[in-house]
Amino acid sequence: MLTALRNWLRRRRAAPDPWQRLPYAAKSTMFGRGCRHPFPWYFEGESAVVVSNVEDVCTYLLTCEYVQDPDLFHESDFWQHPRTFERLRQGDCEDHALWAWRKLVELGLDAELVSGTQHGVDGTSTGHVWVRFRDGDREFILEAVTRERERMVRPFEIAKSEYVPHAGVDRAFTLHCYSGYLRDS
Repeated sequence: MLTALRNWLRRRRAAPDPWQRLPYAAKSTMFGRGCRHPFPWYFEGESAVVVSNVEDVCTYLLTCEYVQDPDLFHESDFWQHPRTFERLRQGDCEDHALWAWRKLVELGLDAELVSGTQHGVDGTSTGHVWVRFRDGDREFILEAVTRERERMVRPFEIAKSEYVPHAGVDRAFTLHCYSGYLRDS
């Protein structure tokens, strides 16, 4: 699949926007080694946390603690079920983002879980998972692990330059690739 993607890009002869969706379906392995279940599994069971708007989602996330998988689960990468995350209130970026993605979808929003890299202000890039969503005619990025409320939900056009998406899964569990995957690989 990677060869086909590179050939497609060569035919285009231009460096595409990393947020451009490619005409190829992503594989769940593009999300990380810890992604061991089909995405509908993360929506199974009743949530114990009631939210009525995006602000409630952010308020809950601010009560949760960022803990890396080796410290919490003694594994290099482990994706918790959102119900487990609700009980522990601890996890790393994908645990926070999975929970937020599920809650935004439950609110009826067009939300997508996105995996890729995030660029720090110091020039470093790290693997990361976040949520992109649409509310009305506006798009946003929800950064689920920030401890600053004003940086949790930002307009897509302002925040998008900090992220390079590789793969995404939407509310219908459709997987897709982004051209950012080719830029980072």
